[in-house]
Amino acid sequence: MKFSLQDLKISRPGLWFPTIWIYLVPFNFQNAFWLSLNFWIGLLFVTFPLNYLVYGFNDYNDTYADKVNKRKGNFLFGAKSNETQLKGVPLKIAYIIVPFIAYFSIISGWKMFGLLVFMILINWVYNFKPFRIKERPPFEIIIQIGYVFTAFFSVLLNDLGMLPWQTILYLTLFAFQAHIAGEIMDIEPDLKSGKRTTATIIGRKNTKLMMLSILLVEVFILSVLFQDFVLAGFLTVFSLWLILDTFIFFKSKPYTVKQMKLFGIAMNVSAILSMIWILYSGKLMHPVF
Repeated sequence: MKFSLQDLKISRPGLWFPTIWIYLVPFNFQNAFWLSLNFWIGLLFVTFPLNYLVYGFNDYNDTYADKVNKRKGNFLFGAKSNETQLKGVPLKIAYIIVPFIAYFSIISGWKMFGLLVFMILINWVYNFKPFRIKERPPFEIIIQIGYVFTAFFSVLLNDLGMLPWQTILYLTLFAFQAHIAGEIMDIEPDLKSGKRTTATIIGRKNTKLMMLSILLVEVFILSVLFQDFVLAGFLTVFSLWLILDTFIFFKSKPYTVKQMKLFGIAMNVSAILSMIWILYSGKLMHPVF
């Protein structure tokens, strides 16, 4: 079984930040988590292996949509693969994922095994017929709650305290928001390929307003339930930018590839800074209401 840089592209390194971010939420610097081998193995898993599973399944079923998508074909937004290149991807995913499942299940027991199998099933239901939730709006957004199970994986593997419901609520909205951002950028290629998403149905401006509404709810949750005014400030700045984007700068116009790449880089920088903050403060695991 031969792997190449194309497989790394398929995993979309520029979009690893949601799984890494969610994995880190249960930690803080006081845990001295960096001394644990399991922490590092888990962190490795939520980078290439898990994202290769998520986006490998996605690309395997989306060859035409990716072919006409101008932002694809790079390490930031993912590969632009043909059917021949994708033919062996499901088997490659199995080769990578199965050893991790075995190790984590031995370390953490049957609950971990069940959790990992469930995470795989969510991705299967999202991508493959007869379910193919990815083309059943608005369920393609709702099913993004599956990303939250990365945090449950982190808790089980590292024997940490369970997430408060307030944290689960915030992470769910975070996952919705991240997915909607991708749909906004992909409206034109999705329409061209006949792919149905919430964004292709309600349009770019309404989708931006939906994303803005979610961001404002996140700001409220962070400010009131966690009193985390730093992270709330991050999202407030993002919300203000989105207001300017929606009503003044871009409105209903599509972004250029250069602009999308710039946004992608900005998202990664913001993610790194906010990761440092959540590890330093630990606020997302300690709601005040």
